[in-house]
Amino acid sequence: MVEGKGGILSVTLDGANRHDAKMLAATVADVIVGRPDPEEGPQNLCLDKGYDNPSGETAALEAGYVTHIRRIGEEKLDTKKKRKHPARRWVVERAGAWLNGCRAILVRWNKKSSNYLGLIQLAISLLWYRRAVQLGPLTTQAGVLR
Repeated sequence: MVEGKGGILSVTLDGANRHDAKMLAATVADVIVGRPDPEEGPQNLCLDKGYDNPSGETAALEAGYVTHIRRIGEEKLDTKKKRKHPARRWVVERAGAWLNGCRAILVRWNKKSSNYLGLIQLAISLLWYRRAVQLGPLTTQAGVLR
């Protein structure tokens, strides 16, 4: 699970033969960052067509999210038959590519899933640290750029 700008919020592990929609409840429950109370205001969860089934939608609704699921066979078009809102799946794919930059995660060498999950969590914390450093003021020899 990632936020709107690509920061990874939650990771769960399971076998490769298990569908992602069945892991949605566990993924939402494992969010590390404190979440505002759902009663304070609506919280949106955008999902792709793979979650267009009863188990995916009920897991999101039970967690208190307003679901935005693209239905199978549906494409949002405006009056000129062009895409009105293009897919934003690249945010999730980019987050996965950042994790694939770590050699120990790209190929799973650990037999124990807890060790592998620990490596993934370490890589995520490094990504968040790098992101926090990059958001700080940029300095050069001449001084602060901002």
